[in-house]
Amino acid sequence: MDFLSNAFNNIIGFLTSASFWMKTLQLIMSLSLLVFVHELGHYFFARLFRIRVDKFYLFFNPKFSILRWDPKNHTFNFFKKNPSEEEEEELRKEADKESDRAKKTSWRDTVYGMGWVPLGGYCSIAGMVDETTSASQLSAEPKSWEFRSKPAWQRLFVMVGGVLFNFLTACVIYAFLTGIYGDSYVPLKNAQYGMRFSQCAKDIGFKDGDIILGADGKEIINSIDSVLNAKKVSVLRNNADTVDINIPKNYILKVEDDAQAQSKSGVNNPLVFAEFMYPVVIKSVTSGGADKAGLKSGDQLLSVNGVETPDYRSFREVLLKNKDTSSSIAFMREGKLDSLKVQVDADGKIGISVKPINEVLPVVVTNYSFIESVGMGFKRGWSQLLSYITMFKYVFTKEGVKSLGSFGAIGSLFGETINWYSFWTITAFLSIILAFMNILPIPILDGGYVLFLLIEMITGWKPSEKFMDICLKIGFAFILLLMVYALGNDVFRFVLQ
Repeated sequence: MDFLSNAFNNIIGFLTSASFWMKTLQLIMSLSLLVFVHELGHYFFARLFRIRVDKFYLFFNPKFSILRWDPKNHTFNFFKKNPSEEEEEELRKEADKESDRAKKTSWRDTVYGMGWVPLGGYCSIAGMVDETTSASQLSAEPKSWEFRSKPAWQRLFVMVGGVLFNFLTACVIYAFLTGIYGDSYVPLKNAQYGMRFSQCAKDIGFKDGDIILGADGKEIINSIDSVLNAKKVSVLRNNADTVDINIPKNYILKVEDDAQAQSKSGVNNPLVFAEFMYPVVIKSVTSGGADKAGLKSGDQLLSVNGVETPDYRSFREVLLKNKDTSSSIAFMREGKLDSLKVQVDADGKIGISVKPINEVLPVVVTNYSFIESVGMGFKRGWSQLLSYITMFKYVFTKEGVKSLGSFGAIGSLFGETINWYSFWTITAFLSIILAFMNILPIPILDGGYVLFLLIEMITGWKPSEKFMDICLKIGFAFILLLMVYALGNDVFRFVLQ
């Protein structure tokens, strides 16, 4: 009973938190865009090759649609009940007759709409066996405007259109981010105060203060991912000794589990493997205890109640342990050591903002022209794709299966408040993931169709509609089971633990 009671309380607390709804909003915004782009890719190539598209929907619409636009019949409806199966069949037959008479198709043949279940979308293409059309619903003789009557290479383009558009979307987002914000980073070798490491990093030999030099004999500029996928990492310790640290197999999964455990324990900003250490220097005094005590902009905070705080994370941790107290804070001002009694409020804050990393450590900043930004966008998109493919191999390990997640895991990537740079960076990465996952050779996914089309182009054997229908049902059952398992992992990871 205690378990059920705690689980129920956790679920209620999780669903009613402002953080949950803010992350959910960002998740829906991001996936809505990516699903629309994906289906637009299929639609674009279908129309390019003059294939009729019967429906184009964002989100699924069981029973009714939030929005339904039929340009041919000049109807535009909100909260429209779906036609019955018999009515759908009659509409399909009528559309077939009109297409036969006109001997061509147009964008007006498509019903555009928005469903109410924000878990995806679909593009119903005439003459194609998919989740919206079974083999029994297709007419005996293929029509010139149907998917099944087109050459294999055209059908191939229609099927890879969604994946291609998702990849291009990621590259475009990266290009815009590069053009607007440039490329700004602190090289790992500039970590003059060293780095702070998570517990799982310390468990294999890293120590706070280490400076990462290279991985597998190659210098690392600014990519922590290179460390996680390496076999051996070299660090500079105590500014004197070079130490080699062996990275265990599948270590990246342990890092992910450690970050999730931190988040579950209440850490707002989990330490994922490593971060730069740099002094806590006041940027501005806003209000509260710091203002009343006399702290000023430029003061470097050294300790709280005798506990050293060499970086912001340790400073925050000590303040949280001294909530609602008057604490002694030692600081350096214009080269002189001093201390003051400062009131810490109930949230563990004293009313200051601190200088960000780019105002304390040497930063490399590169700005790009429009053309250069486009090139960097494609370069970054390709790099992210290769990185994700490398990480995907861990899914087939015991630890990887445990780490599978669905919408909960994806939603956790977003922040508790909307930061547009972060939002678009995550959206670009999700677009890469969506492209890769859809090209996997599993029936019901685009990759399943691509596999059969490639076999047809190589061997000349074209699978029948009935065969495709059976394969799609098997693929759907597999994906459904996988989603249930992943959703179960989300519930256990974010709610029940």
